[in-house]
Amino acid sequence: MSVILRKRKNADGSISLRLDIYNNGQRKIETLTNLKLSKVSNISDRIENKKLMEDAKVIRAARAAELEANNYNMVSDAGKKTIITVWMQTFIDGYTKKDKRNMQGALNRFADYLIEIKKPGLTFGNLSALIIEDFIDYLEANSTGEGAASYYSRFKKMIKQAYRKKLMKENVLDFVERKVKGKAKKKDTLTLEELKILSATPTESSEVRRAFLFTCVTGLRWCDIKTLKWKNIKIDSKQMEVTQSKTGESVTTPLNETAIKLLGKAENPDKDVFVLPTANGANKTLKAWVKRAKIQKAITWHNGRHSFGTNLIFNEVDVLTASKLLGHTSLKHTQRYVKAAEAMKQMATDKINFDL
Repeated sequence: MSVILRKRKNADGSISLRLDIYNNGQRKIETLTNLKLSKVSNISDRIENKKLMEDAKVIRAARAAELEANNYNMVSDAGKKTIITVWMQTFIDGYTKKDKRNMQGALNRFADYLIEIKKPGLTFGNLSALIIEDFIDYLEANSTGEGAASYYSRFKKMIKQAYRKKLMKENVLDFVERKVKGKAKKKDTLTLEELKILSATPTESSEVRRAFLFTCVTGLRWCDIKTLKWKNIKIDSKQMEVTQSKTGESVTTPLNETAIKLLGKAENPDKDVFVLPTANGANKTLKAWVKRAKIQKAITWHNGRHSFGTNLIFNEVDVLTASKLLGHTSLKHTQRYVKAAEAMKQMATDKINFDL
């Protein structure tokens, strides 16, 4: 019973990595397709190849632990040897669902927590309910809104999977009495009046201005507007067709006159519609722009999407239509905009109070 990491040189000079897994007289080969080593031509290639080899060794160790657990049917033997964060990383590497980025975030926070308590090499054999309850406290102290609950939910998913893989005798989660608290943090949105003020306020980047206002009238996320191509835009029919990076859902959005003006003249289909800096750079420019406009709200790029959804509901667009325009996979995601729109209406009526 063993798991051996092997290399195979390819005709183009690259090297494929695979695991030879021997168990009960049988041999199984697992090719690590995402960890191919490139032909070394410079220092950066050598550094990248070294990183890929380390990743491969982590996967090999995890496969060996799983094999041992299944072979002996004694979870304590494998669990005592398997480092939790190492196993979780291999699980995430092979994870294909839409919340993969959130799963990685949960692992990153658990790894930071283990460093803080000086137990970075914690194994499943030493994982206790008390450690998990302290991790919940750590999440709540270092997260805002419903972030703690979101990360803990993903953490539990991985722990349950490890239990199913027989890396623990008992599901340690059954003994955790601590509950995660935390409500969603209220997100600022821009009203149509504020968008007009912002539009009329000078900013250091015309591209950031154009792209952010486009987000506010289409609901595009940063990751989608950053990669938006002219082939996604149908000027003649005034429509935009985008496959959302986050959900994989294809969304067709009608473009109003404001959006058309912001786009300007169509260019090469494969060219980016907006030439933007990094997310941090764009948000830094946006923050300065909002401050210059004297709008007293905390606005990041994602608040532009929230502004779009809230303004739809505020202007009497039904929830189902708003959900489709936003590309939501569930109506529950759209309900947050209903609450925000109701708050906006309350603020609007408060402005016409007078003394009796």
